[in-house]
Amino acid sequence: MRVAFASSRGTTVDEHFGRAGAFAIYNVTPTGAEFLELRRVSADDLDTEVVVTRGMGDLHDAAVAAKIEKLADCRIIYFTEIGGPSAAKLVRRGIMPLKAETATSIDGLADKLAETMRTNPAPWMRKALAAEC
Repeated sequence: MRVAFASSRGTTVDEHFGRAGAFAIYNVTPTGAEFLELRRVSADDLDTEVVVTRGMGDLHDAAVAAKIEKLADCRIIYFTEIGGPSAAKLVRRGIMPLKAETATSIDGLADKLAETMRTNPAPWMRKALAAEC
């Protein structure tokens, strides 16, 4: 399954979902993890469109929706922080939002996720894995 990690450099989770301008995209399966791409979701390192529109109702919602659309092929997104409404929008799209400590290694998280898939996946993860087949 595709997993996105909010990251400024592609090696650690170090970005708030709304401020992240790029996400490291991995394919994670029970047998391991493979880096696919560093996907830019904004022209800048800081996703100014989402940050600048905070508190602006429909305009902000549209900016968040555009970011989610660019990550729609992912089933899990890791970040350091996220607002409640944005997390709810991810869940409604079938994407599991997961918090990570700042500067957590992406490779370490991906390996741990692969192990969880192999040994003890949560019900939502089993469902997502079954949908991948």
